[in-house]
Amino acid sequence: MKKFDAKLVFEDKSEYFGYYFGAKSEKVTEIVFNTSMVGYQEIVSDPSYTYQTVVMTYPLIGNYGMTEWDYETKTPTIGGLVVKEYNDEPSNFGSVATLDHVMKKYNVAGISGIDTRQLTRSIRDFGSRKVLITSADTPIDKALEILKNTPLKTDAVSRVSCKKSWESKVKGAKYKVVAVDCGIKLNIVRSLNERECDVIVVPWNTTAEEIAKIKPDGVFFSNGPGDPTDVVPVIELIKKIKGKYPVFGICLGHQLISLAYGAKTYKLKFGHRGGNHPVRNLENSKVEVTSQNHSYAVDAKSLEGTPLTVTHVNILDNTVEGVECKEDNVFSVQYHPESCPGPCDSSYLFDKFILSMKEKR
Repeated sequence: MKKFDAKLVFEDKSEYFGYYFGAKSEKVTEIVFNTSMVGYQEIVSDPSYTYQTVVMTYPLIGNYGMTEWDYETKTPTIGGLVVKEYNDEPSNFGSVATLDHVMKKYNVAGISGIDTRQLTRSIRDFGSRKVLITSADTPIDKALEILKNTPLKTDAVSRVSCKKSWESKVKGAKYKVVAVDCGIKLNIVRSLNERECDVIVVPWNTTAEEIAKIKPDGVFFSNGPGDPTDVVPVIELIKKIKGKYPVFGICLGHQLISLAYGAKTYKLKFGHRGGNHPVRNLENSKVEVTSQNHSYAVDAKSLEGTPLTVTHVNILDNTVEGVECKEDNVFSVQYHPESCPGPCDSSYLFDKFILSMKEKR
């Protein structure tokens, strides 16, 4: 049997041994799990996983390689990846690199050979928490000392947001959308482009005055990593522009919109991550199978007394999945209608945003 060369260490002294792939680096991150059966490239390149190690519940990862067109950001910032079995000989006509190669390029550590069923159950039972990725021969006392003295970082949004504005234009565009980048996935930009929108992506700390100069038809607030209460500049921005433009938010954007209207957020025990979460649309009672990736949720009780109404709820745990203020032409959802990876049940929400801009004119 091949000798283990890597391990995960938790603050309760539990250890999970395996084999390095990707970068052989030592780092402290928050550990979470994802239940998607496909889409590891999109997951590895999703900025919302900044400073997080993701456990894939699907057992075989790497078997279709990495393509040029499936990245959700150009520079992955995921903390680490844990899999049951890693395949380094992909079979896919579009593959241009192995997952191992890409993870080494961007200094992302991976561990294979771990019982991901047991590890996922541990995360479900005890919650998302700090973990150390390290060499298998690191003494437990040293590992625990590193864990104790290494706080989780809180600058994730500022790290992943663009440093200067950039544009994605289409021929014959009918609308101009400003997208506030808190860690935006590229398929959101593609989804807006497909609906005849020129998209101007701006940094997370852009001011209301700077947005006004662009004269957009609508403003979009993106997904992103971390605790929404850490992203104060965006909350203040929403307060200033709500009612002036049609506004649409996804994931972190949904939480930030809710905070701007006076609601509160809280951290879930282990979050929602994967492409199989059922959500009920309260307007028509239809159930959408959704793609999700978040640690925080909007407190339903705190919405009472605000101008926001709940539009969608999670069937599994009854958490808030969508809110709207019709008076201000503002709406948001907790899940990912652009998917990548995941089902396309909720893509109509982009059409709703287009309609709101059309009616505002």
